[in-house]
Amino acid sequence: MIFWILLLFILTSSFSGSFVVNVTQSSYQAEENHNITLEWTFTTNTQRSSNVFHTLCRLFTDVRVSVLFHIHEGVEVPESQDEQFAGRVQWDKDVLREGRLRLHVSRLRTADSGLYLCDMRTRDGKKSGQCHLNVTAERDRPKHEKRVLGQGTDSSQTESRAQPESLGWFVLYCVLGLKAAVLVLLTLDLYIVKKISTRQNQTNSIQNEAELLSL
Repeated sequence: MIFWILLLFILTSSFSGSFVVNVTQSSYQAEENHNITLEWTFTTNTQRSSNVFHTLCRLFTDVRVSVLFHIHEGVEVPESQDEQFAGRVQWDKDVLREGRLRLHVSRLRTADSGLYLCDMRTRDGKKSGQCHLNVTAERDRPKHEKRVLGQGTDSSQTESRAQPESLGWFVLYCVLGLKAAVLVLLTLDLYIVKKISTRQNQTNSIQNEAELLSL
């Protein structure tokens, strides 16, 4: 009797030790209203059906514990999901047989930050894997990062502002050019008038001298 108990204990330990759960990334950084994909991997037996797979993924914060995702015997249980994640979590069913649990969380909120723990169980054993997610708000991002991320919008706005300024300078240069041209024309006109007047005076002087000599 003791022999069979020891044998059962050894077999159970070996099966449990062969089942491993890992996370593809231990820490995630995301921004509010963006999307993210969380992924866990686990050892699987391709000869067994995926309907023996069970998992319960939860979010742990300083305030509360929320259910992110729940699968029972290979079937999703949406009613177990916390209201915080309702309608925002999608999963890839096709990769579950490959030993991958991939969850897509959309429209992230700052309240989604915390520790994500997935308890997984199959006939080969039961293990858990965890990862951290930090979701930052738009207003919490440093100003220099905002300028970099919004560079396209800022440059277009700068370009739109530069166009009226360039047009203003162009008009100013045109006005100044016209004024300079008018001044040149006036100066030239005065010079011509003065030249003609000088010649007329010289002609009159010559005529007067001729008349005096004729007398």
